[in-house]
Amino acid sequence: MRVLIILLSVLFSGLGVSFSNFKKDPMSYTRVRMAYVEKEKSVLKNLSQHSISRDSLRLYLRAFKSEKVLELWARNECDTSFALIKEMEICEMSGYPGPKRRSGDLQVPEGFYHISDLNPYSKYFLSMEINYPNASDSIRGVRGRLGNQIYIHGDCISSGCLAMSDERIKELFIYCIEAYKSGQQRIDITIYPAKLSDPKFKDLTTRNSKNKDKISLWSDLKRSYDLFEAVKIPPVVTFLPDGNHQIN
Repeated sequence: MRVLIILLSVLFSGLGVSFSNFKKDPMSYTRVRMAYVEKEKSVLKNLSQHSISRDSLRLYLRAFKSEKVLELWARNECDTSFALIKEMEICEMSGYPGPKRRSGDLQVPEGFYHISDLNPYSKYFLSMEINYPNASDSIRGVRGRLGNQIYIHGDCISSGCLAMSDERIKELFIYCIEAYKSGQQRIDITIYPAKLSDPKFKDLTTRNSKNKDKISLWSDLKRSYDLFEAVKIPPVVTFLPDGNHQIN
C-alpha cells in the first residue's frame, strides 16, 4: 500500500505545471497559443498606443469588488510611474465587501497580493492564482481553516474567485506573460472593496463601524489607494505582526 501511495503521488505531481517552467516556455501550451492567435495583436496595439514596449513591460493590477472592475496599469522598466492601459469587467464575484477569513465563506479576498501561478490547464479555461492567504490573512483569519486556491479565471463562475469572460482572461494572460518575459519577477495586485474615494470610504466605514477587522484593513487600503492616486506608484507594503500594514 505504501508503495502504491508513493507511485500515485509521483504520478499526480507529474501532471502539474511548474510556474518557473511555464514562464520559460508558455507557448508550449495549447490554450496559451490560442490566446496569442486571438489577442496578441490587440494587446501589442494597446501597449504601443500607451508608448510601452513589450520588451520592458511592467504591470500592476487593481481590482474593485463593488464596481466589478480589474484595472491594468503598466509602465516601461525605465519609467517611474504607471499608466492605466485597460479596464476589464469582472463578470462574476461572490460574497460582499470585506476580507476573506475562512474556507467556504465564498468571499473574494481584500488586501495586498501578487500573482503566484499561471495555470494553462484550468477547468475555467485559463487561471491566475493569487497568493491568498497572505501574511495578514494568516494572522486574522480562522487558523487552520483559511482556505486557498483563489484565482482570476475565465468562465464567469465564482465561489470566492475573480471570474472573467474567456475573452478577457486570454488578454490578461498575454499581458502577464509579456511582463514576465521582459523581466518582471512579481506582478502585484491590490484588491479593494470598492474605489475608495473619501465619500465611499466614509460610507463603508459608517455602515461597518462595529467591525474592527474591516475598518482596520480598509484604513490601510485607503492609504494605499490615496497614495497611488496621487503619484501612480504602488506603495511599499510591509506586513506587521498584528495583521496590519505599514504603507510607505
